[in-house]
Amino acid sequence: MREFLPPGWGVQGERGIAFVIAGPSGAGKSSVIAELLRRDPLLSFSVSATTRPKRPGEVHGRDYFFVTRDEFLRLREEGKLLEWTEYQGHLYGTPREEVEGKLSAGRDLVLNVEVRGALAIARAGIPHPVVLIFLVPPSWEELVRRIKARGTESPEALKERLRIARAEIKEIPKFHYLVVNADLEEAVEEILCIVRAERRRLVRWSG
Repeated sequence: MREFLPPGWGVQGERGIAFVIAGPSGAGKSSVIAELLRRDPLLSFSVSATTRPKRPGEVHGRDYFFVTRDEFLRLREEGKLLEWTEYQGHLYGTPREEVEGKLSAGRDLVLNVEVRGALAIARAGIPHPVVLIFLVPPSWEELVRRIKARGTESPEALKERLRIARAEIKEIPKFHYLVVNADLEEAVEEILCIVRAERRRLVRWSG
């Protein structure tokens, strides 16, 4: 492909791209990401660190790096987190080495982070393309229904989660893409279209 391009130009797909998927609780991020990884073998998952307890079926090192609060604070103090945020009393962060290492090797990454964390990654100035995708359910009523269907939220926790969701939705204009997850298959296909398009975006290489 290089033979068709002017000197000093490159194709973004030749460098790793960070596809950051964020959205309110109940948007279906985990289900969408699992299907993306199944359908596109060129995508890798960036595992985040968190201090929250494991949920049923979650595996350390696959879904999250589950660490203690002291361990998390040590990583933060040593500059080993690309971003971090606190959500409902739990800390979440993106290990810098995991992300930058895979991107430098040319791997495209999918990151599942909180909304504030996604915006922090965009501001972090990593030398790789960052694409922000905001995932939402088809309506507020559906968001509430999905959270209640988990059966894991106390009335107080549900109220707090919905308060956070309202605040997160206000950040949509800061993202590059908005995808509505009314149907899993359709949402996944929309994001795959974004992935394919971003891999063909022409950018001028700095060096």
